[in-house]
Amino acid sequence: MSVALPEGFEDLAPFSDWVLHGERARYDKRVNSTMDELQAFYDAAMPRLDDACEYLEQYSMDELPDEAVNLLWMMCSLVTVSFPVEVWRQPRVPDAGASSLDAVVEPAI
Repeated sequence: MSVALPEGFEDLAPFSDWVLHGERARYDKRVNSTMDELQAFYDAAMPRLDDACEYLEQYSMDELPDEAVNLLWMMCSLVTVSFPVEVWRQPRVPDAGASSLDAVVEPAI
């Protein structure tokens, strides 16, 4: 499934499955992905983070076009995978057992 991203971000289209609304969806995808999958997404998206922020900052939150919302959710997914890639080297939090984290408030976009 491919989702629309803003012009100039076509290189991230292969990772459109990381356009996920909601912390729970992003966490579930992270823990059900391999480290190779997390690393590939991270390697593609991290160099584009500054470009994405610059692009998104031209809009107010209530004026984001659909493609921009997709880019925003993708960058939220990047945050979700950054610690597993940069620090833990595994999808789950080390020594956390069966614990989980549930967000009780999410941005409304």
